[in-house]
Amino acid sequence: MPRAIRSLTATGIAGIVLAGSAFAPAAAAAAAAARTPQPPTHDRTSAAEARRVDRVPTPKLDWYACYDYAECATVRLPLDYDNPKGATTEVAVLRVRARDQQHKIGSLFLNPGGPGGSGTSIALAAPYFLGDDLLDRFDIVGVDPRGVAASDNVKCFPSVKDQTRAFAGLNVAFPYTKAEEKAYVAASKAVGRGCSTTGRPLTGAASTAEVARDMDVLRRAVGDRKLSYLGFSYGTALGQYYANMFPDRFRALVVDGVLNPNAWVGQGRSRNQLQETRLRSADGAYRALHEILVRCAKAGAEKCALASGGDPVAAYETVAQRLRKKPLVVDDPDLGQFTVSYADFVSATLGNLYDPNGWQYIVELTGELLVLTDPAAAAPARAQARTEVARRAAQARQQRGYDFPYDNGLETFLTVDCTDAYHPRSADAWPALSAREDKRAPYFGRAWAWGTAPCARDTWTVRDEDAWTGPFDRTTAAPVLVVGNYWDPATNYQGAVSSARLLPNSRLLSSDSWGHTAYGTSACVTGAVDAYLLKGTLPAKGTLCTGDAQPFQDEPAATRAAASKSDLARAGEPGRGEPKRLPPVVAPLPAVGTLTVR
Repeated sequence: MPRAIRSLTATGIAGIVLAGSAFAPAAAAAAAAARTPQPPTHDRTSAAEARRVDRVPTPKLDWYACYDYAECATVRLPLDYDNPKGATTEVAVLRVRARDQQHKIGSLFLNPGGPGGSGTSIALAAPYFLGDDLLDRFDIVGVDPRGVAASDNVKCFPSVKDQTRAFAGLNVAFPYTKAEEKAYVAASKAVGRGCSTTGRPLTGAASTAEVARDMDVLRRAVGDRKLSYLGFSYGTALGQYYANMFPDRFRALVVDGVLNPNAWVGQGRSRNQLQETRLRSADGAYRALHEILVRCAKAGAEKCALASGGDPVAAYETVAQRLRKKPLVVDDPDLGQFTVSYADFVSATLGNLYDPNGWQYIVELTGELLVLTDPAAAAPARAQARTEVARRAAQARQQRGYDFPYDNGLETFLTVDCTDAYHPRSADAWPALSAREDKRAPYFGRAWAWGTAPCARDTWTVRDEDAWTGPFDRTTAAPVLVVGNYWDPATNYQGAVSSARLLPNSRLLSSDSWGHTAYGTSACVTGAVDAYLLKGTLPAKGTLCTGDAQPFQDEPAATRAAASKSDLARAGEPGRGEPKRLPPVVAPLPAVGTLTVR
């Protein structure tokens, strides 16, 4: 290579111009500077966080065969990472091995949301919903976060009897009458006190930051130099915590159905607000419901029967008004007498907004209740509507669980949320604050607001001194793929937009799809996520995908994969090329999904 060209490649045009002149020493200095290692352009794991996790010896995972096609293990991890030789807590891990072990990239960690969702369950379900190329190249790993499922359980009460008595006022979808609000506040205080006393020490050591630390230790345990991660719903909070606590320790990280972490935690003056005021989940739910009803009108009576009587938006509000005034009491020869309240109607609507196919249930239920709450409705129409509502009520009763064994699902949700985030001081403030949410986001404001009432700071007093409260704007070594769904009823699309703005090295992928989270709703979303996880290839800036299934069109959406380990084990692992389902994400607290009845 000619000397001049070599100089051009080493020092640039300025180096050639200056060579041999009086300024040659300056050129040499410039060339030397170019060869000097430059400071990294990304943030690094802090010394404090590195010390916490790195001094924990890499655990040996003693895998054993489980659930037909998986491997399971348990590991004891420090209860407090500041005291690594002190008390421990047991954490459960499950993996489905890569089909092509010779060409394996590493492990892909999954989290289904919640808080309180089982990572081992979603990992077992992975062959049903993940792309085949991912299943070929990654061991799929799920971790039950500390306190959850097969890990050591959070338990806020000594017995099921004590728990049942404390929970008595919570046995409504959400409180609406003054009496219900009074009972809900009293129960919230009892739960907060129980988790702050009997629930310790685990309730004070299970924040999202602790789970992120566990995941970093387990990353080492499965032999990965850097983490690969896909998190849904609340799992997006866990993913963003990891990205900001360990910004140089992951190779690929995807968050789908995104919670803005600053809104989750509460920063500055917003610390005294309801968490829902910050997250605006109800806004997303109302936006989705309103769009379904508007599209119903456009589709016409042939495709949406609710449009035959006039404006579907007005029809939904009519049912809501009638149920607010007086709950519907139905007599059925099989079920006996049962009641459908305003809160039951809204909660069933919210739960079905999580499902890309749920619009059909919503318009059908609205039409049935429109008839049953109208004394002037014709007898044949009333009889048919009563039959359908009774059928839905029977399904709801089958899904309810009673008594044994101890179910800590609510307690795991609260242990994370109440410890991670700031909430108003007194539970007595919730009636007024939740009513204000309803004015901003009709129907759903109360539903979302009341779920955190046990977190009031006067009664939920246990804290995790090592909880992470930010910052959440670290420049990460690898990019973060942030996936937001326009019509998500739980994690408002704006949460994805604002989280992508927070993270300098991130890419927003938007989707015009329905239900909660977007993976699996279209080849566009799924292909973009898979390409990034496999090769690090990001979708083009501004990419907008469209969901395969849209309301009142003929193409139905895929159903969700089963979440029950026993059901999955009985079915067995699906083969390559079999039709895919949607991931079994765990709905945040307010969603019910079926018609609640009493």
